[in-house]
Amino acid sequence: MALVNRVTRLFKADFHAVLDRIEEPDVLLRQAIREMQDDLVGGEQQLRGLKVEARQLQQREVDLQQSLKQIEDELDICFEAGKEDLARQLVRRKLEQQQRLRHTNKRQQQLQQQTSDIESRLSENQQQLEAMQQKAECLLETSEVVASEFEQYVGNELGVQDSDVEVAFLKEQQRRVS
Repeated sequence: MALVNRVTRLFKADFHAVLDRIEEPDVLLRQAIREMQDDLVGGEQQLRGLKVEARQLQQREVDLQQSLKQIEDELDICFEAGKEDLARQLVRRKLEQQQRLRHTNKRQQQLQQQTSDIESRLSENQQQLEAMQQKAECLLETSEVVASEFEQYVGNELGVQDSDVEVAFLKEQQRRVS
């Protein structure tokens, strides 16, 4: 059984090696870089959306605080005038506005946390992308240098010079004369 497992692993390893050679690593590397860039763009758009929402919540908080101040002033007037029924309605509105304000503050805290998380993730991803791009540049430059050196080597080895032709011609001529 162990022999079968070993042979199976050997075939899998050979198969994976063949696939690795078939796939073009530089194309895969470029695709991975494009995907990382797309992910960064998506994260930046998400971050912008959260910042817009945060500004809207800040404005809502200001509006709610102004509304609460106005209700306080109206309550003072109602109690001075002895209008308890009207004061009860204002107290209800005050409680509703306070709940809205608490909800708004809670959402602002959540947005701050989300924004912080996304900013740190984008920063890490940006660093990884830059490192990947540098590695890709080095690998692609190295592969281009190796390819050009190989072409020069093959060109020099396969190239036939005029002197080689003359020597070979003289040898052939001498062999036929004898």
